[in-house]
Amino acid sequence: MGVNAASATPFLANIPSPPQGVWYIGPIPLRAYALCIIVGIVLAVWISNRRWIARGGREGTVVDVAVWAVPFGLIGGRLYHVATDWYKYFGPDKNPLDALKVWEGGLGIWGAVALGAVGAWIGCRQRGVPLPAFADTVAPGLVLAQAVGRLGNWFNQELYGGPTTVPWGLEIYRRIDPETGLADPIAGVAVDPTPITVVHPTFLYELIWNVGVFLLVLWADRKFRMGHGRVFALYVAGYTAGRVWIEMMRSDEATHILGIRINVFTSLLVFLAAVVYLLVVRGKREDPALLAGKPYPEDIPSTVEPSDDSDTEEPKSGDSKATEDKTTPDSKGSTDSKDSTDSNLTDSKDSTDSNTESPSETAPDEDNSGSTEDEASSAPSDKDVKSQS
Repeated sequence: MGVNAASATPFLANIPSPPQGVWYIGPIPLRAYALCIIVGIVLAVWISNRRWIARGGREGTVVDVAVWAVPFGLIGGRLYHVATDWYKYFGPDKNPLDALKVWEGGLGIWGAVALGAVGAWIGCRQRGVPLPAFADTVAPGLVLAQAVGRLGNWFNQELYGGPTTVPWGLEIYRRIDPETGLADPIAGVAVDPTPITVVHPTFLYELIWNVGVFLLVLWADRKFRMGHGRVFALYVAGYTAGRVWIEMMRSDEATHILGIRINVFTSLLVFLAAVVYLLVVRGKREDPALLAGKPYPEDIPSTVEPSDDSDTEEPKSGDSKATEDKTTPDSKGSTDSKDSTDSNLTDSKDSTDSNTESPSETAPDEDNSGSTEDEASSAPSDKDVKSQS
């Protein structure tokens, strides 16, 4: 019983590597490394889109810019990797075409950031939004995507540290190509669950560090309402601070300068540049109106173009209005005439009653009243004259 427990202790204490990193659906390979990169990109776009809308930007802008930034970033990351690890693809017994096999791993973060920024600049210009504000928005999503991408290194059994006895050491298995029987540590399959070595899981160190930077950037952005590229600079400074010590722990082949891995020098230089930017650039978050950018075609109100008959229809409308104006005085005049007639009838009745009581006194008045009434009824009013004319 004690022997079994002792033999199980290393398995429970250490982190096992996946038995393989590639699966096949018929002839189509399904690579875990590529899936991790895709999941990271989708996650970064989703987070960035929510942050962009919350800051006042239009929905869809992040996707439009990502169409430029993602391809540029992948190309830049691969170019940086090939340039710094050129000996893996050029020289005796090397195949330069292997430099195109991105799916087998090998993306340099600094090339991805540099050339990805060029693609983002193009996309921001097309959408009419400021690049610094966009960079601040996507910074948390980028570092979280890097954390997810590090899982791809775990599946590939690559970029690990030196041998260790720590309880969380990573077990490395011997993988071979099932068809040829040759060693294939990336695309092969583990034939023996017994580890050939136990190493520092530097992929896990960087994954945890990146999640911490993600939380730090979110907290600082909400508390201080940072803008003008300072959120992005904080992300770069935080990431490079961890990359320096993690890079020094790695045991994989790399280009060295003065005995130090080249990525250590790159991380130090970028870290200093980010800190200087944070100290020099000031200012609160940009006005949300600046983030709106150019409207999409569906956001522009549709305008009805005038038809060919518009010139003919407008006078008709005017004539109708003129007709109404002309008929209005007539209606008013007829109303006045009716009021005048009612008044005359009332006066006539009063006059008749008066004649009944004293004919001698009212006779002249009745004649005069009748004459006046006839004249009033026969004389056209000024409004009638204007109406007839």
